[in-house]
Amino acid sequence: MQFLCVSRGRPSFGSCDPAPRHPVDCTVLQSIYGEDAIKLWRPPSRSGSQSPDRGTEAVNSSEPGTIRYQVDLTIETPGGEEPHQITVLVSLPPTYPSSAPPQLQLLSRYIGPYGVDAPLFGMILRTYISRGAVEWTPGGECVFDGLEWVKERCTEWLAERMSEKKIGELLREDEKAKPGDSGDVHGAAHDNEGKSSSRSGHEPPDTPAEMPPGITIVEAEPIVDRKSAFVGRACHITDPSQVPLILNHLMSDRRIARAAHPIINAWRCRVGNVLHQDNDDDGETAAGGRLAHLLQILEVENVLVVVTRYFGGIHLGPDRFKHINQAARNALELGGFLDAPDDGNGGRRQGKGKGHTKR
Repeated sequence: MQFLCVSRGRPSFGSCDPAPRHPVDCTVLQSIYGEDAIKLWRPPSRSGSQSPDRGTEAVNSSEPGTIRYQVDLTIETPGGEEPHQITVLVSLPPTYPSSAPPQLQLLSRYIGPYGVDAPLFGMILRTYISRGAVEWTPGGECVFDGLEWVKERCTEWLAERMSEKKIGELLREDEKAKPGDSGDVHGAAHDNEGKSSSRSGHEPPDTPAEMPPGITIVEAEPIVDRKSAFVGRACHITDPSQVPLILNHLMSDRRIARAAHPIINAWRCRVGNVLHQDNDDDGETAAGGRLAHLLQILEVENVLVVVTRYFGGIHLGPDRFKHINQAARNALELGGFLDAPDDGNGGRRQGKGKGHTKR
């Protein structure tokens, strides 16, 4: 069987030098990604009417003696959907691995139905030279680490695109939904479910409201039930005066402002020995008070939690309050607000601001 191997960091088809100076057995990569996943790469022919792939000119202009091979990787999708395949070009310069790192390039133009954008393409191109990516040291073999890093980044990118699509669909459903369209036989007429907040639908200003300095908002994954979605957000605050500024900043986001209930919220903030706290239902009866109670029983202080509800046209009844509380709790957990309290904090929990930052 013909296989790809690398002698002194150089791939070729055939048998390997039994004692190479810097051995890299590419059969290991083949055993991980599949025997047919790794192939020597040759630049596409310039004949024909098709334009070259993005970055091909840069690849063709690299220094003589560079060896290139492509690797097919499988990207898992959230929710257990059908996985997608991407192709990554690995370029090994003549001085790899002694004094130069490899270079990775995404050859795939699409990941699933989504077209690859320039930021993702550039991120992969800088795999070995960006801070926080894959560390390369002279003499070190690092192709596998780079490929795994690329898989992680592409999986995250795909999840973000799918989440944006889902939110967009819910927004369209929200626009179509009318109060009372889908009857709830369990007393929906006795509350205001399905009625949008007075804030809902307002066009955001052309210039987004400024966020107070040092504020980082974490956003949890949406909770979806019968076409309604609940998105929790949380951030650390140090003064009650920050709250309206943060809420105004959120309302300047078109996706949030167009929700049925954009900023259901509650907050607690200790200044000196005084504990300040407040909440807002944002048109969803008693929802703010429930969030305030959640913060109280969790003993969380110096935190603002906000839940955005997108109404899908079907009344959820009491279930909506369960989802609102869970969305808030998810955001608090993601932001580190539920971590064990520090000894010097009097037993009270305060967020560390970690987690997935959205703005």
